[in-house]
Amino acid sequence: MIFELEEYNISNFISKSPKQLISTSNKTVFLHQSKSIMSVKVENLTKIYGTQRALDNVSIDIDKGEIVGLLGPNGAGKSTLMKIITCYLPPTNGNASIDGFDIATQSMDVRKSIGYLPESNPLYYDMHVKEFLYFIAGIHGIKNKKERVAEMIELTGLQVEMKKKIGALSKGYKQRVGLAQALIHDPDVLILDEPTSGLDPNQIIEIRELIKNAGKKKTVLLSTHIMQEVEAICSRVIIIDKGKIVADDKTSNLNKLFTGPEIILVEFEKSVSKESIRKISGVKNLYSEGKNTWKIEVEPDGDVRKAIFDFAVKNDNTVLSLSKEKHSIEELFQRLTK
Repeated sequence: MIFELEEYNISNFISKSPKQLISTSNKTVFLHQSKSIMSVKVENLTKIYGTQRALDNVSIDIDKGEIVGLLGPNGAGKSTLMKIITCYLPPTNGNASIDGFDIATQSMDVRKSIGYLPESNPLYYDMHVKEFLYFIAGIHGIKNKKERVAEMIELTGLQVEMKKKIGALSKGYKQRVGLAQALIHDPDVLILDEPTSGLDPNQIIEIRELIKNAGKKKTVLLSTHIMQEVEAICSRVIIIDKGKIVADDKTSNLNKLFTGPEIILVEFEKSVSKESIRKISGVKNLYSEGKNTWKIEVEPDGDVRKAIFDFAVKNDNTVLSLSKEKHSIEELFQRLTK
């Protein structure tokens, strides 16, 4: 347990509200218990539109430095959740905080702590890129506007386009401008709603790199329905469906969420019969995947790899390749949101 000490004159005691105090001869020492503050904390959040429950008792904790992917089909509640935690929409029930600031009672502090790129990416198309970023810097009260705008232009790769009007930019460069405005005030938390929607493959790669680089120093929550995006840049994935969280784990742990049989892919040098493979201890089922290649379902808690090698040696054969089949986020998504 960590404690922090602060010293105040006794005359200032009335204006303080510490948890504990220790009196000394001429000073009062206040003893505070330090608390770990989550970057994003959502508690029992519910949003109801008429008879539709867009969010249903959602709770999420996101620690500092995490890049979290929020997955869900259209209408699952992703954008509603983001609009609530960025103070654009009030919740029906529940609460949320950003960096310890309450969205209901400290909304201005919340807005200062976040960089938000909504799905629609609202930009002033008649403004030039550099002019727009100066304007946004002014809104945030940034003192060193010239230096900060130059940093954002370099960080987001806008050097070539900075003198163009935003309306004349490609969608990829408009997304870069949107990211620049979200980052310009150096927020602790980035909220990105479908940041690569509608971009071509090259633009997607570029925007992903920008997000990964930003995520080295910030907390990032991004919504998407692109499975590969989560696998490429996120350390954790949250899947939401019909307003409820149906999965929440590290990206590397997703295979553990599958309850189906383990799958082994094996290729032999020589032909083998299905009947002979089925006799290997631990084999539950198998399917041909082409010449001398088999997909084998393994009994729960079974490991047939050694048995497969022994089988090959016994039958004067060679195992050319053997691997466990990894489940994808897409498979998990389909199972949980059907």
